[in-house]
Amino acid sequence: MHHPVTRRALIASAAQLAAGAALAQSHPAQVLLGAAAAPLPPATPQPRALIIDTDPGQDDAIALLMALAAPDRLEVRGLTVSVGNLPLTVTEKNTRIVRDWAGRPDVPVYAGYPRPLVREPIFAADVHGKTGMDGPVLHEPRAPLMPIPAVTWLIETLRAAEPGSITLAGLGPLTNIAAALNMAPEIKPAIREIVVLGGSWGVGGNITPAATFNFYADPEAASVVFRSGVPVTAVAHDAARRVLVTPERIAPIRQLGNQAGRVVADILDNAMEYAVRRRGVAVGPMYDPCAIAYLLRPEIFKGVRVPVDIETRGEFTTGATVVDFRGYTRRKPNALWISEVDIEAFYALLQSQLARLP
Repeated sequence: MHHPVTRRALIASAAQLAAGAALAQSHPAQVLLGAAAAPLPPATPQPRALIIDTDPGQDDAIALLMALAAPDRLEVRGLTVSVGNLPLTVTEKNTRIVRDWAGRPDVPVYAGYPRPLVREPIFAADVHGKTGMDGPVLHEPRAPLMPIPAVTWLIETLRAAEPGSITLAGLGPLTNIAAALNMAPEIKPAIREIVVLGGSWGVGGNITPAATFNFYADPEAASVVFRSGVPVTAVAHDAARRVLVTPERIAPIRQLGNQAGRVVADILDNAMEYAVRRRGVAVGPMYDPCAIAYLLRPEIFKGVRVPVDIETRGEFTTGATVVDFRGYTRRKPNALWISEVDIEAFYALLQSQLARLP
C-alpha cells in the first residue's frame, strides 16, 4: 500500500538533513589550498604505551571504553583526570566508573588540576547532564583514586621512560599535560606523540563561533602543548563532526547485548534527547571516540602536517585554532591536522571494540 508522505515528515526530514549538513560540512581546505589531507599509514603491530587525560563527559566515557577494550594494541599506563565537562570531583568519579564498566581495575586513575592554568573554569552540564554521564545508571566506583596528583605522576612516569616511548591522549582541556610540560620540560623526549581532540578550521566552534570546548576551556594550556616542540596530532572537529550519531546508529550497539553496549546505547540515547532539545532533530557529532579510533586505526583518517596555533587573547576568538595551510607564518609544521574520517569504518571499529568488553 502506498503511504503518502506528510508535510510534517518532509519538514522533519529536511531539518535532519540540514542539521547533519551543518554539523558535517566539508572541509574547504582541499578546495582552496594546496595542503590537502592525505590518507594516514596504518598503526604498527606493537602495542602503544598510552596515558589518557580525560574529563568524562559522555563521549569521553565511550572513548575510554574503546581504549580499555584494546590491551593488545593500547597499553594504558594510567588515566589522568582534568577539570572540563564538569568539576574535578565529578570527572574523577566518572573516570573510575568507566574503568569499572570496562572491567579494568588494573588501570590506575589520578586526579589532576581542579581549574585551568589561569582562567576560571567553565562546564558543560547542559550537554552531559549533572552527572556528566547522563543516560546509564551510575554506581559508586569500586576502587579509589591513586594518592599521587596526576601532574606529579605524569612527570615521574615520563622522566623514567625511554625516549619516544609514551603517547599522551588529551580528551579534555589540556591543563594537566601543559602543567607537566611547564614544570618539567625535560620530560619532552619521552613523549612519542600528544594526540588531542579539539580544534576546527572549516566547521566553526561548538562553544563559541570560533572555538571548540576543550581549547576554549583552557586556551593557555592548549597553546603550551602546541608550542612544546613535541609531535602533536589534532583530531579536529572537521573530522569528528562527520561521524554523526542517529538512532539508526545506536540500535546495533544496543544489540551487542553486553553491558558496554547497553551503557553506550544509553549514553547516546541521552545525547539524542539533548540534540532534539538543542537542534530539533535526533542527530549529533561523535567527538572523543575519534581520538581513540585514530590511535587504533589511523588509516581510516586523512590529515596534513601544518603549523597550528591557539588564540589566547582574542575578544571573540579565544581558544580558536589558527591553522596555517598556506604558509603565511613561515613556521615549520607543528601538528598533524586530521580533518577527514571513514564514517563506516569508524562505526565498525566502535562496535568491534565494545563487543570485546563485559
